[in-house]
Amino acid sequence: MRTVRTINRSLWSLAALGALLFPISGAQAAGFGQPVPWEMDRQIPVTENARDILNFEIGLHWLSLAISVFVLGLILWCVYRFGEKRNPTPSRTTHNTAIEIAWTIVPVLILVAVAIPSFRLLRTQLSDPKADMIVKVIGHAWYWSYEYPQTEAGGGFTFDANIDEDKQPRLLQTDNEMVVPVNKIVKIQVTAADVLHSWAMPAFGFKIDAVPGRLNQMWFKADKEGTFHGQCSELCGQRHAYMPIVVRVVSEQAYADWLKEAKTKYARIDNGTSVAEAR
Repeated sequence: MRTVRTINRSLWSLAALGALLFPISGAQAAGFGQPVPWEMDRQIPVTENARDILNFEIGLHWLSLAISVFVLGLILWCVYRFGEKRNPTPSRTTHNTAIEIAWTIVPVLILVAVAIPSFRLLRTQLSDPKADMIVKVIGHAWYWSYEYPQTEAGGGFTFDANIDEDKQPRLLQTDNEMVVPVNKIVKIQVTAADVLHSWAMPAFGFKIDAVPGRLNQMWFKADKEGTFHGQCSELCGQRHAYMPIVVRVVSEQAYADWLKEAKTKYARIDNGTSVAEAR
């Protein structure tokens, strides 16, 4: 029995090592719009920002691997070259100007190489493009509310999205979904009615805090249709784990049809003026 456990443990170790050294393709490793069993990668990105984050993360992993291999090789070389047998009389050198300059300049160059793409990502995330539509998101203990302002296309209603534990994927579905059109710039204005929350959507590549008395803003432009799942990412109380987020990205015609249906399904906002103006 002990031998069998040892073999199984060894097989799991080899499998884990193989997964690290030879990762499977993104389509198999990551889910589309939701997490999948044994997922080792980010969800399939559907926005430019999410793709940039994924590429940046992959680049950092390769950079970290290169640094780790270099340091390991340097340690092994020092052990071999300066061992007691090969170097019975150790050197008493305490300073080496060239080495000290190198180990100061090289880390600075590495940090600069990491900083440039990270600043580009921040610039994209914090930019303020002209919005095609806007949705106000309000975090409650423990559910989300969505307000669509009155526009020429429709809107002027609000609805709550509570967890629906009977739907699949379990604990990630809501009774009502936020619906947006594909290939449109959507601005999200986020606040909270009680405590801190965080509206997070992994496939879109962002999350934003919902703070009582404060209006935070973020934007995304989904380029694929589908249903995408997220969760509250701020520890907000007893039912923090039961605040799923569901966004359905549809075609422009499907979105127009949904606006007409939602107008009769949900209660109107007074004059449609509850949402701050967006450019």
